Amino acid sequence: MTVALMWEARAVPGRGEELLAWARQQVLPAEPLRRETFRAPQDRVLVITWWSAAYDADLPELPEPDAGLVVRAVHRWRFESVDGAPADPAAPSGT
Repeated sequence: MTVALMWEARAVPGRGEELLAWARQQVLPAEPLRRETFRAPQDRVLVITWWSAAYDADLPELPEPDAGLVVRAVHRWRFESVDGAPADPAAPSGT
């Protein structure tokens, strides 16, 4: 199963580039299958990592930045891939 972890933070106005640089410098203790970093208006930064793991696996996540860099707590979401997955999760693959 593939699990995607999403990490989104909003920088203090005018500090978006600093938050982006901070997020890009974070090293996780394990290497994900894939990692992408995005930015958006209002100094927002989004990092998505993909892992080959169970949905509830203990996976490394980016930490909270220093409170002076962000205007609110980081938002985090976890998703599982459904592309090509059987409709019944209990059904064996290929059916």
